Amino acid sequence: MALLELYTEYNRVWIPDEENVWKSAEILRDFLFGDDVLELLLEDETEHYYPVDAAKPVLPPLRNPDILVGENDLTALSYLHEPAVLHNLKVRFVESKIIYTYCGIILVAVNPYKQLPVYGDAIIHAYSGQNMGDMDPHIFAVAEEAYKQMARNHKNQSIIVSGESGAGKTVSARYAMRYFAVVSKSGSKTRVEDKVLASNPITEAIGNAKTTRNDNSSRFGKYTEISFDRKYQIIGANMRTYLLEKSRVIFQAENERNYHIFYQMCSCADLPEFKNLKLLSADKFRYTCMGGEISIEGVDDKKDLEETRRTFSLLGLKDDFQSQVFKVLAAILHLGNLEIRDSGDDKSSVPSTDPHLAVFCELLGVRTDELVRWLCHRRIVLVAETLVKPVPMEKAVNARDALAKQIYAHLFACIITRLNKVLQVPGKQHAFIGVLDIYGFETFDINSFEQFCINYANEKLQQQFNLHVFKLEQEEYMKEDIPWTLIDFYDNQPVIDLIEAKMGILDLLDEECLFPQGTDQSWLQKLYNYLDPNPLFEKPRLSNEAFVIQHFADKVEYQCKGFLEKNRDALYEELVEVLRGSKFPFLANFFQEEERSSVNRRGIKVRPARPGVKPANKQLRTSVGDKFCSSLYLLMETLNATTPHYVRCIKPNDEKLPFEYDSRRVVQQLRACGVLETIRISAQSYPSRWTYIEFYSRYSILMTHQETGLSDKKHTCTTVLQRLIQDSNQYKFGRTKIFFRAGQVAYLEKLRLDRLRGACVTIQKRVRGWSQRRKYLRMREAAIILQQYVRGKRTVRKTVSAAALKQGWAAMVIQRHWRGYRMRQVYQIVRLSSITIQAFTRGWMARKKYKKMVEEHKALVIQKYARAWLARRRFQTMRRLVINVQLSFRVQQLRKKIEDQSKENRGLVERLTSLASSHSQSMDKLHSLEAQLEKSTNQKVSVEAKEKKAREDASVVIAQLQKELSLLALDKQNLEREFDLSTKGVKDNFDHIKRNLQEQKENEARFRKIAENNIEIQRQDQEKEVEALREEIRRLKEERVVLQQKIEEGRNVNADLQDQVIQLTKHVKAIPELRRDLHSLQNQRNNMDRTMREQSEQAKAKMNEMTRKLLVGVVEEDVLSGLIPNEDEAEDLMSNFDGLQKATRILENHQREQKDNYETQLEGLKLKLEHLQNENSKLQNLFQEKTNVNENIRQEVSRLTSDNSVIPELKLQVSELQRHKQELEVDLEEKTRDLEDKTREITNVLQKKIAEENAQHRHFKEQAEELEEVKRELQDKIEELQEENEHFRRLQLIESESKGRLRQEASRLTTENMDFEEQLDKKDRTIKKLQKQIKSFETSQRAAKGRSVDNNPKDYLGMLEYKREDESRLIQNIILDMKPRGVVVNMLPGLPAYVSFMCVRHADYLNDDARLKSLMNSIIRAIKTVIMIHPKDFEILSFWLSNTYQLLNCLKQYSGEEEFMKHSTPHQKKNCLQNFDLSEHRQILSDLAIHIYHQFITVMEKSLTPAIVPGMLVHESLQGISSMKPSGFRKRSNSIYDEADTHTISSILQELSVFHSTMSQHGMEEGLIRQAVKQLFFLVGATTFNNIMLRKDMCSCRKGMQIRCNISYLEEWLKEKGLQSANAIDTLRPLAQAAWLLQVNKSTDEDAREINEKCTELNPVQIVKILNSYTPIDDFEKRVGSSFVRKVQALLQDRDDSTSMMLDTDYRFQVTFPFCPSSQALELLQVPNSLNLSFLTRI
Repeated sequence: MALLELYTEYNRVWIPDEENVWKSAEILRDFLFGDDVLELLLEDETEHYYPVDAAKPVLPPLRNPDILVGENDLTALSYLHEPAVLHNLKVRFVESKIIYTYCGIILVAVNPYKQLPVYGDAIIHAYSGQNMGDMDPHIFAVAEEAYKQMARNHKNQSIIVSGESGAGKTVSARYAMRYFAVVSKSGSKTRVEDKVLASNPITEAIGNAKTTRNDNSSRFGKYTEISFDRKYQIIGANMRTYLLEKSRVIFQAENERNYHIFYQMCSCADLPEFKNLKLLSADKFRYTCMGGEISIEGVDDKKDLEETRRTFSLLGLKDDFQSQVFKVLAAILHLGNLEIRDSGDDKSSVPSTDPHLAVFCELLGVRTDELVRWLCHRRIVLVAETLVKPVPMEKAVNARDALAKQIYAHLFACIITRLNKVLQVPGKQHAFIGVLDIYGFETFDINSFEQFCINYANEKLQQQFNLHVFKLEQEEYMKEDIPWTLIDFYDNQPVIDLIEAKMGILDLLDEECLFPQGTDQSWLQKLYNYLDPNPLFEKPRLSNEAFVIQHFADKVEYQCKGFLEKNRDALYEELVEVLRGSKFPFLANFFQEEERSSVNRRGIKVRPARPGVKPANKQLRTSVGDKFCSSLYLLMETLNATTPHYVRCIKPNDEKLPFEYDSRRVVQQLRACGVLETIRISAQSYPSRWTYIEFYSRYSILMTHQETGLSDKKHTCTTVLQRLIQDSNQYKFGRTKIFFRAGQVAYLEKLRLDRLRGACVTIQKRVRGWSQRRKYLRMREAAIILQQYVRGKRTVRKTVSAAALKQGWAAMVIQRHWRGYRMRQVYQIVRLSSITIQAFTRGWMARKKYKKMVEEHKALVIQKYARAWLARRRFQTMRRLVINVQLSFRVQQLRKKIEDQSKENRGLVERLTSLASSHSQSMDKLHSLEAQLEKSTNQKVSVEAKEKKAREDASVVIAQLQKELSLLALDKQNLEREFDLSTKGVKDNFDHIKRNLQEQKENEARFRKIAENNIEIQRQDQEKEVEALREEIRRLKEERVVLQQKIEEGRNVNADLQDQVIQLTKHVKAIPELRRDLHSLQNQRNNMDRTMREQSEQAKAKMNEMTRKLLVGVVEEDVLSGLIPNEDEAEDLMSNFDGLQKATRILENHQREQKDNYETQLEGLKLKLEHLQNENSKLQNLFQEKTNVNENIRQEVSRLTSDNSVIPELKLQVSELQRHKQELEVDLEEKTRDLEDKTREITNVLQKKIAEENAQHRHFKEQAEELEEVKRELQDKIEELQEENEHFRRLQLIESESKGRLRQEASRLTTENMDFEEQLDKKDRTIKKLQKQIKSFETSQRAAKGRSVDNNPKDYLGMLEYKREDESRLIQNIILDMKPRGVVVNMLPGLPAYVSFMCVRHADYLNDDARLKSLMNSIIRAIKTVIMIHPKDFEILSFWLSNTYQLLNCLKQYSGEEEFMKHSTPHQKKNCLQNFDLSEHRQILSDLAIHIYHQFITVMEKSLTPAIVPGMLVHESLQGISSMKPSGFRKRSNSIYDEADTHTISSILQELSVFHSTMSQHGMEEGLIRQAVKQLFFLVGATTFNNIMLRKDMCSCRKGMQIRCNISYLEEWLKEKGLQSANAIDTLRPLAQAAWLLQVNKSTDEDAREINEKCTELNPVQIVKILNSYTPIDDFEKRVGSSFVRKVQALLQDRDDSTSMMLDTDYRFQVTFPFCPSSQALELLQVPNSLNLSFLTRI
């Protein structure tokens, strides 16, 4: 597109202005070819007509669109010319308060004359590692680019800092060196980087001075080489100086000062160490008071001297050297006050009484007479003789000043040399970065030799700069495959030839200096003669003492006065000899020949442009010009061998006012420093360069629908650009970029703005049309309504009459009645409906009430029966208890009666014994009683007959008893049915108990230990009961033995009686005398029969009573009455005895039946036991099968483990399953053994009881033969039967209880087995799902199973025993060789901590102090070793942080302290440490955990940092809203920009998720996870915020929307992970408020107040920075006005916040380790065999 076509209406141009250089104007009318005037509208609303040549129109430069104003790079502007550059710098400097701007490869730095918070360490770290152009322009960005290219290309670098005096060169160079010192920390003890920085105060003190333009102006050039080793860490530095302004030592212009060091010394003259220097105030010395200024506002010379001396000491320059330096400096001051008098006749003299002379000679150790002599005289060497000639006062003064200058120059060189020695450390230099701090182009009202040399050096630097820029442009074009065309650029080689070529200015100056009578005027005349034809050399019209040179920047007029003197820099040889003979070695060494010749020793040989002339005198061997040329040549050679980087410092105003912009002064410096030349070179080619993505994103609005549908964006851009710009020469397509000529981007912006304006107009048109139509419709509707009312009123007026009124009234009456009728009808219908509804409702309510009453009645009935049943049940229980009490009481009474009867029997025996004795005494009487005896024999026969009859009667009775036995059998059946019913009831109770047990199953895990304790107590009770039964059986056996002995004694007595009766019968005939006593004996017999009859009746009554008591609970009443004979039956004792025998047999049968029932029940229990054993064996087989399956699965899983990640939650479940499985197996084995033992004991007891009962029954049958024996045996038997009955009842109760317990145990075991089978099935399914995720633990499971079968976990003490010599193996296995990815670790991440603590517990248990300390120290050392070996391994750090924290918690939990035992279980409280206090080791572990935590955080931060800025700022998370404006920054061709690896917000979230999952997998406590996440969120917020502060292109409304969207993603991640309580989102408040500030309106006072209220987390500096950096993306947005910024600043004045602009990304929140007790039971912990810890033994 032709340039003339851009001069259309509304476009703006720049026109020249005397005050502001350029001013803006808007075109009022399109310019057409042939017009002679351009109509413009100025900013003050006045019209201006700009004249134009119609034939060859030269139009004013166009102004860039506002969207391009304020760019970081001046070359990114569409229109590249002087006013565009000047305006862009002004906008950035004045409005945005930004002092740095790129201009291609140049960094333009405008001096703000104000301290800015943009140089802190946080800023340095923010720029470290960043590509040049990614961040806002900064001196740190240039330094980083140099450092990066040195490290990447292994090539030396240079940073060239230039500018006027006062432009900030020294500060910029200082910050560049500070950047290198910070980013390349060596970590060595030498701290070379600190020494490099410390050298600046010294060089500034001896080389800087106050000038009219700058309070700290460098009066020498300095090139500092910073040396780096192969690790690119600073190992040293070397300084080279150029053209020290020695004349300042003896002369200062008005309002200027000498070098700072003189004033610093004078301000400290009262110090003790300066007393011998005899210093005065600065206004008392001639060399320090010439300029009239002895102080600088805001500068404390005393403090500066302290800083200078401190840096001397820091660099190792001790007090001796400092005192020597101060002596020389003080001597120079005293030398300046040396008075030289005019003695006439061209002679001069120095008073010998001059105090300054004496001080000078004393300080420097020179002879006073020699010094005075050679100051006022000169030696002239002739061929034949040597003359001494006096010199006039003027030449003597010049000699004094020359001596002062030489001494100071040598002192300056000596200090620089010593500094270089200090800054050089051992080590080979691999590369270096040079920082050149050199004067810029200077032009004053009076320019002399110094300005000439400075401008000559700048001509050489400008030539090198032009060539470098040209080279970079060529490289860029070749890289992008753009055809290279030669660009015309300014070459200043002719000016350089004018100065340095043969017969040039310097050559003629050196030639003139060879002549003793040469003068400045003669040399100037030679210049006129030789150089007048050169167009770059001019002679002033109004002066014959000056000459003019056309430099690249401007014309400069030089005054020739003093050129020869300054070039010679002459010092009489005599004065040199005086100083060389000084007794002060420090000074004498200055003037040694070796030292004088060493200046060029390291330099290179420079071939001059003309042959040199050998000087005639020794002191004129070299001139200042020659020296300067040589050093400049060496400098240029060094710069050409490096990659240069340029910093151009600009002085915005001469008044040193902060952020004041003088356009005339700035444009003068821009022309002088080569910035505009760079712009001109760029403008001649293709200055605007955009990537295809940037072009597509920006100008997609100009594309058609078909063009946007193309998949290849590069092809799309090509098609669109060819359609929009017809002239193909206005752009070129590179490989990655599109190159535009000047103005084309502005044209595209105009097209884009026109398209947007057209779209806005269309939208406005549609909206306004819709609004007008809506308004019209509302008005139309209102008009129609008004018309309706008006027409209706007219109709009413026309139709109203008397007839119409009557008709209307009649109609109203009719309507009223009709409406009333209708209303009554409706009312009736509604009333009827209401009544119907009410009736149905009330009926429904009554039925509901009745139903409720019926239910209540039924409930009452049920309650009545239930309560009655409960009452009966309570009554029956009470009755059973009362009967038991009665029975026990009656048994006791019966025992008493039996004892009384036994006493009576013993009395009878005694009576029988007395009778026998009486019979023996009366044997003689028996002979007389033979007849009576025969009668008694007959009577005996009759008695036997009666006995026979009685036996027959007894047989009848037995038959009756048999019938009664049959009846008893029926009763037995009935009893069996009742027993079946009771059995069913017991089964129902059993089912009820089973249901209760099932209901209590959920609580079984919690009460398992309590149940085990209860079982143990029950077992002990049962053992006690069995023991009591055994004691009772022993007691009964003893009583039985006693009774048997008594029976044997009774038998013996009966046998004796029978023998006596037989003897009496044999001797009847032999004793006739006894007959007389027969009658008396008969009477006695009758008495005895009567007595026996009474006793038999009593015995019969007792036997009946015993029979009734024995059978009262066994047979029915009628059967019992049949067994007991009536009173009318035979009254003999045998019948009663037979009845007693029958009762005994019935009781035996009943006991036998009970025995059979018990045996049957016992067999059933045995069968159930066998069934349970079979079930257990099946379960064990099932376990074995499952174990085999698990082993197969684990073998498969072990193969797939390396390819699969482990899910920690599922592993924990499996570990719990295995532990639960082991516990169930142990419980099952225990209960099975207990059941077998109990069953065996009960069976043995029952068998013993049955055997004893059988024996007792046999004895009972044998003892029932004889009457008396039966009586005693009955008595014994009654007691035995009663005791056995009671015993059987007790046995029955015991057996019933045993059966109940067995049933309960059996039901519980059955239920547990079923549940266990279900759990096994469920866990098997779970294990199958985890086949690819669980690692093999076959060996550990087999070992755990073996220990679970053989041992009881409750017997372990939670300690591990190890031998002292195995300590190293223990540490090696559980710490040094432990991998955080193992299966065991995944199952129990804290296993190393638990194992370590269990070993510590064992050492404490043994009370072995040495072992305990050794173990703890070994653990701590091993953990430190692991951390040192793997300082960057995230997983290892996470794993050991978790284990260290767990070990610390264990030491606290088991320490025995009250505060740590609150949440421990009773068993854990028993396991506390007993002998040692490990609080010191806890502190050491805590410190170690803190160190691991910080290392852990550092590793995470390093991993996360690269993704923060791309993910949070660069990535467009909101699709369709582009928040980026193409910068057009021309990046360096040799810089690397990796665009393949792009990070998004998802990358950040994924990284955070990896961190969180790893920490969770390693069992890290939630509190620590929350602290780590909070620290990471702070890093994200601080890094993002800092980049916003340093990137002006990120400060836009749309970017604020993107940031707030990304913050919401982070907040959702916190909610997903359940980390809301970590307060991590609070750390993003500064970032959130910054994003809000970018989006909020920024125009009114209300907006300013809202910003002040809402932005509480931002300090005033940050708020103002964001407001100043706000960058509109489109022309429709507005910049933040400076007036609004001032309003906000006024509101923020009351804040006392920090003035730091950046957030400290290295800040660490204080980490805390809260006590978290562990629920892990140490005695249940299994140590897997995979850890190779077989040498550990569980205690």
